[in-house]
Amino acid sequence: MTNPMQKESVTTTRGADLVDTARRLGADFAERAAEVDENDRFVADNYQALKAAGLVEAGVPAELGGGGAEVRDLAAMLRELARHCGSTALAFSMHTHQVAIPAWRWRHQNAVAVEPLLKRVASERIVLLSSGGSDWIAGSGKAEKVDGGYRISARKVFTSGAAAGNVLMTGAVVHKEGEPDAVIHFPVPMAAPGVTVLDTWRSLGMRGTGSNDVLIEGLFVPDASVAVKRKSGEWHPLFQIIATIAFPLIYAVYLGVAESARDIALGMAKGKRQAQHAMRLAGEMDTTLRAAQLAHRWMIETVERNAPSAESVNEVMIGRSLVAKNAIRTVELAMELAGGASFYRGNGLERCFRDVQGARFHPLQAGPQAEYTGAMALGLPVATIF
Repeated sequence: MTNPMQKESVTTTRGADLVDTARRLGADFAERAAEVDENDRFVADNYQALKAAGLVEAGVPAELGGGGAEVRDLAAMLRELARHCGSTALAFSMHTHQVAIPAWRWRHQNAVAVEPLLKRVASERIVLLSSGGSDWIAGSGKAEKVDGGYRISARKVFTSGAAAGNVLMTGAVVHKEGEPDAVIHFPVPMAAPGVTVLDTWRSLGMRGTGSNDVLIEGLFVPDASVAVKRKSGEWHPLFQIIATIAFPLIYAVYLGVAESARDIALGMAKGKRQAQHAMRLAGEMDTTLRAAQLAHRWMIETVERNAPSAESVNEVMIGRSLVAKNAIRTVELAMELAGGASFYRGNGLERCFRDVQGARFHPLQAGPQAEYTGAMALGLPVATIF
């Protein structure tokens, strides 16, 4: 059964085409999902299919050779992918938001410096990786100033899709005696000497994302490759853009997982004799899912204001917490509705339950989000709440 609001977020022909492509690919992804999950195996075959279908460059502006998809379209694509394989959708959301952010800057800030990267994504179909969630506002790793640039030593955790990535968008902390720590941001070619993907990803859920640690040992980054230098531990306008654009894409994945769980549970429940208790569970499940869908729609609408700021971060992060809470609860109710059979791996509900738990852990987690929102409501500073 289709969720009534599932198609509401697809408002353009381009978005509908992306969803159709995701649905077509998803049939194969779903067949592989259990085996990938069972064996902690990265969804490498799925990435090849995403490339072949043109989804890697979907978010690049059409003027630069890409698909020209906006955040709303990309979110709908990821949401559909997640209905078939949560791991593929989550890993791919990290590339997708790393494309969507420079694309937004190119469209709305005339940021010509991002053109070479976007053109490479379009022409070479390179895959971008993110270390943003593990680095976040404080940054991590060490950047030592040397002649002509920096020498980088770092270990970047939760690097989803590391095995398939070409360029890691990351940063490191510059410490200078007597001055506040700074964070520099730069791209890291994954094939560069001193860059190693470590086999560390053994997890409760999202097992196919290949979110391994990336070790960077003594990598030289020239001054010209440093895109931004900012204070460590303090919000910067670039991170207001990142937070506003990235999280509606990432949380589209968890919404898609919850929608999948709902459909699986209804299919299982309809094969049994119905009782009052089952009707109540189904009604509560759909009500909870609707809350997640509405919250995610609010996140998308916030992006579409095209005004990243402390206020847009607040609105997106409120939405992030509401999607997480209600997506997790939707899957719990789906398992209750399906009954004891949901405890078996074969029907996919158990995997949905494990995968959706990841919604708890992306920034801003529940505590910092409440503090940020509370400070905003009280007119207090939010620059160091993260």
